[in-house]
Amino acid sequence: MPLVISTPAGLYCEAGDFHIDPWRPVSRAVITHGHGDHASWGHEHYLASRASEQVLRRRLPEAALQTIEYGEPLDINGVRVSLHPAGHVLGSAQVRLEHRGEVWVVSGDYKLQPDPTCAPFEPVRCDTFITESTFGLPIYRWRDPRDVFAEVDAWWRANQAVDRASVVYAYALGKAQRLLSSVDASIGPIYTHGAVEALNEAYRASGVALPPTQRVAELPKGHDYSRALIVAPPSAQGTPWMRRFGDLADGFASGWMQIRGVRRRKAVDRGFALSDHADWPSLLSAIAATGAQHVYVTHGYSDPLVRWLCEHGLDAQALKTEYAGEEGSEDSSFPTGDSRNDRESILDESQNGSPPSRGRR
Repeated sequence: MPLVISTPAGLYCEAGDFHIDPWRPVSRAVITHGHGDHASWGHEHYLASRASEQVLRRRLPEAALQTIEYGEPLDINGVRVSLHPAGHVLGSAQVRLEHRGEVWVVSGDYKLQPDPTCAPFEPVRCDTFITESTFGLPIYRWRDPRDVFAEVDAWWRANQAVDRASVVYAYALGKAQRLLSSVDASIGPIYTHGAVEALNEAYRASGVALPPTQRVAELPKGHDYSRALIVAPPSAQGTPWMRRFGDLADGFASGWMQIRGVRRRKAVDRGFALSDHADWPSLLSAIAATGAQHVYVTHGYSDPLVRWLCEHGLDAQALKTEYAGEEGSEDSSFPTGDSRNDRESILDESQNGSPPSRGRR
């Protein structure tokens, strides 16, 4: 019997009688991070990392929440459970389970790039690894984030020079705070949408340093935004909320911005390819670092990653889950389900990339 199985309610550890990131109400849920498709409502008991506490208490204020430090072991019905940094957003965790000498790790969402707002990804040795694959195609290879943030700064300055407000769409949990912590705040004032500012408060309460920001809703009618950077969730695009900024340029910070067709569909002035998920080389590197011989691949481009792993000697298979991403997140923007143009764009650009050799793992 596998230590973790997929059930109608979510990933389930029968030996410990608990679920991991369940998508239907259960009695005990171990939560990897605060995005809505992983930290859902309705469970009787929640277990998560201590670093995620402020985020989860704002998103699930009535939840019966227990937190533990990264690496702190907890016995749940004979299963030794511990949480380890995933590097995705503040408090994100991989779940390590040990039972009768067998070790499994459930990754949740993760990235290997540096992020000043959360603890870095920690490789955890295991027998079986359940990995995400949001960007599981060879075409996805992220640039150095310092170069991306330098582009954002240059774009902001250029807009200032022509008295134009700069609006960046970024996912309210994680991406917005990573962006805020990395841009040059000396360029001008920074204003935020209320959805972003609520999570800024959770980050600051957790000890994460962010530059000064102010809610747009607190500013008077007719305020001059021409020198400002405004950070808003993607859902704000095209809404009446945007009219107050007058002449503006807009940009979108997301891994999907690497694809030309997706950039065109989003209809923004600039796309900044910045992701909180692992790119193709990072997925292979992370999987190799676990030492796992058995790999389950879930949400995203699971089939290409499974095929590559099998071709390189691992026992890999796809694992069906219902992680669709919370509204406006990179997961929810996964462009293969509803846009023929996006699929064709990705396939066209994928043909320019080839799977890395074994030596790159």
